[in-house]
Amino acid sequence: MAPHNRADSAPLPSVRWTGGIDGRLILLDQTRLPLEETLIECRDVDALVEAIRALRVRGAPAIGIAAAYGICLAAAALPDSDDRLQWRSALADARAQLAASRPTAVNLFWALDRMTRVVEECITDSCVSQSDLRQRLLDEAHAIREEDRRMCHAIGRFGAELLPPSAGVLTHCNAGGLATAEYGTALGVIFTAHDQGKSIHVYVDETRPLLQGARLTTWELAQHGVPHTLICDSMAAQVMREGRVQAVITGADRIAANGDAANKIGTYGLALLAEAHHIPFYVAAPSSTFDLQLPDGDAIPIEQRSADEITCGLGRRTAPRGVEVYNPAFDVTPARLIAGLVTERGVIAPVSPDAIRKVLARPQ
Repeated sequence: MAPHNRADSAPLPSVRWTGGIDGRLILLDQTRLPLEETLIECRDVDALVEAIRALRVRGAPAIGIAAAYGICLAAAALPDSDDRLQWRSALADARAQLAASRPTAVNLFWALDRMTRVVEECITDSCVSQSDLRQRLLDEAHAIREEDRRMCHAIGRFGAELLPPSAGVLTHCNAGGLATAEYGTALGVIFTAHDQGKSIHVYVDETRPLLQGARLTTWELAQHGVPHTLICDSMAAQVMREGRVQAVITGADRIAANGDAANKIGTYGLALLAEAHHIPFYVAAPSSTFDLQLPDGDAIPIEQRSADEITCGLGRRTAPRGVEVYNPAFDVTPARLIAGLVTERGVIAPVSPDAIRKVLARPQ
């Protein structure tokens, strides 16, 4: 994995592929933002797995897109052979590595399932060469990225209708273009409302312990020219009490069949605060974030991360050595606290299993 510093000021996608079937994956290293805009190259699956685990690439849709391209990296590394069983075995190993990189974001598994279907179709077709396999996988990864881009813009259009002409909007973590192919989910709603001329002011939770709100969301809002104010996570209740917030909107990493939604740790607390202050709480996510195999949020796996993220946040020790630490990366907001789920197929409100199935069944 090779780093490259930015040489220009053009907007950068979080994930992009360069070259043909023997190309490479380029990531914007989000651990270096906002002070440095550094590109890194991933030439193999091991490098990509490290990038996902280290949060160099993050956000459920972006992780799914990166994983799809990861299968392309694995295909490019196949020995020159017509042995289809060897193809299947090597690509299954790559899939397993990528699937184990982060457990909560369902988009990762959704994208890997799509790539696996392409592999199986190619293996059963005796006319498909290894070069054909690589091209079909790359075409599918490109399609996944393009579909996410279109979904984000549709989410923005549907969600912007929920925001009043003048509003304070509170958001948590980062659900913008850095977390997706382009534009974002929760931030896509905000960007669309802003572009429509609505007077939107965003209150950005810093998002402990890794400060994705402070480091990433403020950076994206500034680039888009959206007025915003950074607050500590613990200030949200007071900001709501002062009447500064008329809506809360976040992204999600996995949504169960009943509408329970997993998102960055601290989201559940915001939903409770929003309920207490009679403020609508919305979740914006593409259909690929829904896991209808899980009946409710209790079944969503919650990633546990290193204690160092809390005790040595951003490289400086802030707690005694040896202290016991509990560091879940996500929490689950119950469906009853969510005023609406904003998808590329429309807004699901009120949130219920029947309403979810009905909206997700609509053509995109």
